Amino acid sequence: MKLTLGFSPCPNDTFIFDALIHHKIDTEGLEFEVFYDDVETLNQKAMRGELDITKLSFHAFAYVANQYALLDAGSALGFGVGPLLISKKHFDGETDPKLQTPNSELKIGIPGKYTTANFLLGIAYPHLQNKQELVFSEIESALLNEKIDLGLIIHENRFTYQDKGLNKIVDLGDYWEKLTGCAIPLGGIVINRNLDREVQLKVNRLIRQSVEFAFAHPKSGIDFIREHAQAMEESVMYKHIELYVNKYSINLGEEGRKAVDTLFKLAQERGIIPAIQENLYI
Repeated sequence: MKLTLGFSPCPNDTFIFDALIHHKIDTEGLEFEVFYDDVETLNQKAMRGELDITKLSFHAFAYVANQYALLDAGSALGFGVGPLLISKKHFDGETDPKLQTPNSELKIGIPGKYTTANFLLGIAYPHLQNKQELVFSEIESALLNEKIDLGLIIHENRFTYQDKGLNKIVDLGDYWEKLTGCAIPLGGIVINRNLDREVQLKVNRLIRQSVEFAFAHPKSGIDFIREHAQAMEESVMYKHIELYVNKYSINLGEEGRKAVDTLFKLAQERGIIPAIQENLYI
């Protein structure tokens, strides 16, 4: 049986899926046709129901929960891993009136409308509405070229912005942790609800085994990870992996599910996402 699988070319995803797609574990008769896309492209594909299994932002998951269920394996949650709001100029994230003024004219580059990063920005700074969607890797250069005033960065850019002379305004992950006490849910792996339950459980089991293999053999997928890492230094690649791949990637567990449930509860209370009737999980 062949299933379509979408995930990003970022080191955390290639680290997780290397063993699965390269048959370093027994895939129990399943084959995977892989699509590598940035997170917002994956979000849009999920909206159209194009893939059997896909990585997506938890924010986007709210809009496709009727079609997809969340796996317990493969998610990106954690402490100290949130998106950063950065700028070329200096702003005080807590007191600068330009960030809190209704109808602010500041232009913000975001990595996608349905990213969890944008969701957190809406909670922390509801008045910042002048948003421009950019591929996440283009946000730093847009700031440097003064095409935007603020940039919302995710993934490996949190390790590179200071080297380019850019300034942190606020760590939205830290903001979330202080607000809720939970790990921040960034992205999850979902599977089409129309697939047989047996297949859903098998995929969940295989992804868990793939993560466990990666932890046991962290250098096994280095060539595959480097191939997709956009000329990233190896030290940065592994910082990226250490930040986003952890115990929640093996199994959400009670803590991970609580974090996801809290995210969705807050988002629904604030009218950011629609009410969800379905059980989120497989």
